[in-house]
Amino acid sequence: MKRNDFLKTLGLGTAGVLVGESLLSGCMNHDMAAMDMVTAPTVVEGAFTTILPIPETITSGTTLNARSQNAAIVAGKAGQVLGYKNGILGPIFRVQRGSTVTIPFTNGLSEETNIHWHGLLVPANMDGHPIQMVMAGQSFNYTFKIDQAANMAWYHPHPHEKTGKQVFMGLAGMFIVESPEEKALNLPSGTYELPLVIQDKRLDTNGAVMYSPTLEEVMIGYMGETITVNGVNAPFQNVTTRTYRLRIVNGSNGRIYSLALSNGNSFMVIGSDGGLLAAPETVTSLLLAPGERADLLVDFSKIALNSDVFLQSNSFSGVSSQGSQSFKIMKFTVNKAETDTFKMPTLLNSFTSLSAAAATKTRTFDIGVMMEMGSGGHGGTMAMKGMHTINGKIFSIDRIDESVALNSTEIWEFDNTNGDEPHPMHLHGTFFQVANRTGGRGNTLPHEKGLKDTVLVMPGEKVRIIVKFEHTGKFVFHCHNLEHEDDGMMLNFEVK
Repeated sequence: MKRNDFLKTLGLGTAGVLVGESLLSGCMNHDMAAMDMVTAPTVVEGAFTTILPIPETITSGTTLNARSQNAAIVAGKAGQVLGYKNGILGPIFRVQRGSTVTIPFTNGLSEETNIHWHGLLVPANMDGHPIQMVMAGQSFNYTFKIDQAANMAWYHPHPHEKTGKQVFMGLAGMFIVESPEEKALNLPSGTYELPLVIQDKRLDTNGAVMYSPTLEEVMIGYMGETITVNGVNAPFQNVTTRTYRLRIVNGSNGRIYSLALSNGNSFMVIGSDGGLLAAPETVTSLLLAPGERADLLVDFSKIALNSDVFLQSNSFSGVSSQGSQSFKIMKFTVNKAETDTFKMPTLLNSFTSLSAAAATKTRTFDIGVMMEMGSGGHGGTMAMKGMHTINGKIFSIDRIDESVALNSTEIWEFDNTNGDEPHPMHLHGTFFQVANRTGGRGNTLPHEKGLKDTVLVMPGEKVRIIVKFEHTGKFVFHCHNLEHEDDGMMLNFEVK
């Protein structure tokens, strides 16, 4: 159901529509271009003068404590944020395949929270399902074995109706899994490997993060004017004339980035959510939705010494609520000449492609439907209840929506042909392969040629994925636009 049709469900005739329009404070007039301008990223004076911070790297045993603290997202303004350790964002976990990880967690917030290990194949009771809450002031030990290929994951809270707020306020971090097979490729490492968590924030005059979405922002996703990388706005990084590995997480609530270099140079995509691709893909831009990750190689030897190049987001089409602006994210300064010894492998990874012929069941999910008005929620006396649904249903924490047989292979189809907002669809507890996309962009993108756990379904598109379910338990799948998720666009599935 499109927004233009939704008012018809609020009342009969013109009077009902007028009442609905009043209640929504103009929310349904669909001036998405104006909304896009309100959240347009801005570059502050003195931008690109703060060096890129690299979060502390740890392995296991370090306590994460979700709590309020101060951090300077914009230089000179230390405002209130949430963090897991020191300042905004959490440390980077870097662990070896086959190792067992223990992560003590303390909830120092005034409300319940938990941790979801997005991109890690962990037991269902460690996954951070919304039913698995750690109450305020309480602690919990997350313990699990890393039994998967090398990949770049991340972690963030997952309490229903509070995920968007807690992530936007600062609770997130990167989790890197390594393996002997990946190390044998001799990909850029050490100072030539840069972990980048890209997010947008909305700040008050004191530099504190603000989270107070209007109904309109619940509909389209909460976006901010301040773009951050690893928790700071507009950083820079000195680089040499070598190939660097950029490991990027889109940790934003709702903003999509069309990543590109400001000089138009190409770069290589070598990995995505579930690890390395089979072979590198050369691109000049990459559309990355919330929850997705991209593993990139950038050759800075192609850039003149003592010159700058920016990682930026280009404008893109296909959705009216964002994408009309191009903006800079961070700056790279090539300040030193070095001989590059890196040789690109012709084969990065080998994994068994799932065959559609092996699928025993096809499930179709209509995404993005809006339902009814109700009282309470999102800070107002009237609010949408179930504005975002999957197959007409909103999330119920105890209901099992889909029952799946262990070790079965299925095709899941996400249908957004009648929607007018993008939906990055995320499955817990498994990876999948993108089979095809029809409508809209109409093809499988370079970073979708490997294992995925999140796939972007733009308005007018259907995306079919192939999934093999190899882990038992109760999991969720949902839109990773966090306002959509909190608003009910999430269902349970159980594998047994």
